[in-house]
Amino acid sequence: MLTITLIAALVLGIVIAALPHVVWLLAWLVGKGFHYTVPYAPFGWTALALVVVVWAVLAWGCFVGRWRLQTTRMEFAHPDITSAFDGYKIVHISDLHLSTFDDNPKQLRRFMDSINTLEPDLICFTGDLVTFGTSEAEPYTTALRQLQAKDGVISVLGNHDFLIYNRKLEDDVMRQKEVEAVAQFERNQLGWRLLRNENTVIEHSGEKLTIVGVDNTVGKGQGFSTIDRGDLPKAMSGTDGFRILLTHDPSHWRSEVLPDTDIPLTLSGHTHSAQVRLFGWTPASWMFKEAWGRYDEGGQTLNVNAGLGCTLPVRLNCPAEVTLITLRKR
Repeated sequence: MLTITLIAALVLGIVIAALPHVVWLLAWLVGKGFHYTVPYAPFGWTALALVVVVWAVLAWGCFVGRWRLQTTRMEFAHPDITSAFDGYKIVHISDLHLSTFDDNPKQLRRFMDSINTLEPDLICFTGDLVTFGTSEAEPYTTALRQLQAKDGVISVLGNHDFLIYNRKLEDDVMRQKEVEAVAQFERNQLGWRLLRNENTVIEHSGEKLTIVGVDNTVGKGQGFSTIDRGDLPKAMSGTDGFRILLTHDPSHWRSEVLPDTDIPLTLSGHTHSAQVRLFGWTPASWMFKEAWGRYDEGGQTLNVNAGLGCTLPVRLNCPAEVTLITLRKR
């Protein structure tokens, strides 16, 4: 991953350095027609300064910004939350992309420790454990098993967990076998409750909280095409009362959850908030109507988590995120 970033930084540096030179060349050609020589030095120094600034920003994002961790606290009140779950604490995490930590494994342990200090009742993981395959996850088995919550960890699969970007998997049979390996790793090695178009019930004092989980589901009209394996009607079958939906791609909320269900709270990830924020704005908002944070509409709520890992190892003013959600009876 760092190699890809270095190549990208080199290419970006070349492009940025070229821009002042193109401007100088055009100015020089125009000046020549008027018998005026445009000096090169200001343009050369500008190119150098731009490259230094861009490379410094990328270096900071890689070696500092990538390891910053933000805990976002959110209270969610609803009439269907029962007394037994009033004050119930859910930690929402997403997008581990475990190869992110290959050059600094201790940071993953630090993230896990930070989650445990919140003393959650439940941890919900909304997909993308890996980027290309189960081999990324195996070195981190011990660190991930450190996660502690009274009612355990519940997870779903994201688009990367379906390994659609792994070019070494030559056919659908190989791909499906590797996807199943990811699923079994979560269930058997980590002890997580992986929901694949199904639901599970948490019961306290005879009262119930239902967690509904779907495979990666792509909404229409926003985001980008990945893989669509969700079956929300099947996952919701037999459920009632207060329900929380785990679905990786936030575009699913507007395309199906809002128009077709009354699910009060949906948790998603996927966007990473583009790993860049400027004064609260993220480039992810160009593609996603719900790009990061909390959204409320028609009595339903979506929370989009910015993720813990990276697809490219740079975060600029966009820390890795843990969301602590406290349920309240209204």
